[in-house]
Amino acid sequence: MTGLKYDRIECKFITFNIVAARSEAEVRLAAFRHAYDSSLKECVSATSTVRLTGNTANTISVAKFRWIHGIQFGWDYTDDDSAIYTIELQHRNPNDLPARADDYRQVYGFSKLSKTTAPEGGALAMPNNTDFATAVVSQTRPGVGLGWWRIGDDAWDGRYSISQMHYCVGMSQERLPTASTSGWFWNVGGGARFVRDPNINEPYFNV
Repeated sequence: MTGLKYDRIECKFITFNIVAARSEAEVRLAAFRHAYDSSLKECVSATSTVRLTGNTANTISVAKFRWIHGIQFGWDYTDDDSAIYTIELQHRNPNDLPARADDYRQVYGFSKLSKTTAPEGGALAMPNNTDFATAVVSQTRPGVGLGWWRIGDDAWDGRYSISQMHYCVGMSQERLPTASTSGWFWNVGGGARFVRDPNINEPYFNV
């Protein structure tokens, strides 16, 4: 992070697999004051929350925040404040839209790892168990299972990806006039909309 002088910042990040009604995400920037002599931190400033509504297919998108963080001492804190200030790009799944994975094809039958020795008699001898009971399979043929097994590995698990900040740079008002305390947001490659005003009391990971 650069810019020990200015409280207007621009940050850029990229996303992948944000798909409408499947894996949407909420993002914001938040500034934290870290205690110098402990692991505690407190949120002191935040942008509005933006909901990334994605697209109809798995695509890469590029996004930017421009923000006036309003940290009391800026980046160059004074001698009477021993705290350390940081900015985080935070994201999460919306509460009303859990990630939804692709359907994948299954086949019913016996299964084993390639390194497991095939049972005596081979696959054709496997159906000798009473009612095809899984318990009998596991007791008499170690390493062999019976049930529905997934085939193929091209199904998407429903999760999205967001990069860490590609950059976060401080600029003057003349260079970054669009920055605001609620956050100016730009996105290409998918839809987005503001959904909540800044709120420093929203839950976050305190690490």
